[in-house]
Amino acid sequence: MPVIFTNGCFDILHRGHVELLRYCHSLGRVVVGLNSDRSVKQLKGESRPYNNETDRQLILEACRFVDEVVIFDEETPYELIKKVKPDIVVKGGDYQQEDVVGNDLAEVKIFNFVDGYSTTNILEKM
Repeated sequence: MPVIFTNGCFDILHRGHVELLRYCHSLGRVVVGLNSDRSVKQLKGESRPYNNETDRQLILEACRFVDEVVIFDEETPYELIKKVKPDIVVKGGDYQQEDVVGNDLAEVKIFNFVDGYSTTNILEKM
């Protein structure tokens, strides 16, 4: 079975995340690289993450589309991708294949976003 890698903050799990994970699951065994709390702050600002890394990991592990969750603390998941050795790296629709971290290590597939779903939008409504 092919190993599929995707990564992100997954701060507040929403339908867009679930659809991405479902797509990954349709391709093979899913390993999620989860940004640590420190790296989320670096990417999203001091007010994030909303949920801590332990909670985010637990929620992702409870999803039937996820086989394994690995927290990483680096700026990018490149070293983790080297360790996992996936067959395919999947990223959301705001990426171009040539810009995806790990594109030199595995095939890259881009998953189109589900319109109207983003953690930032959810937090702005709260």
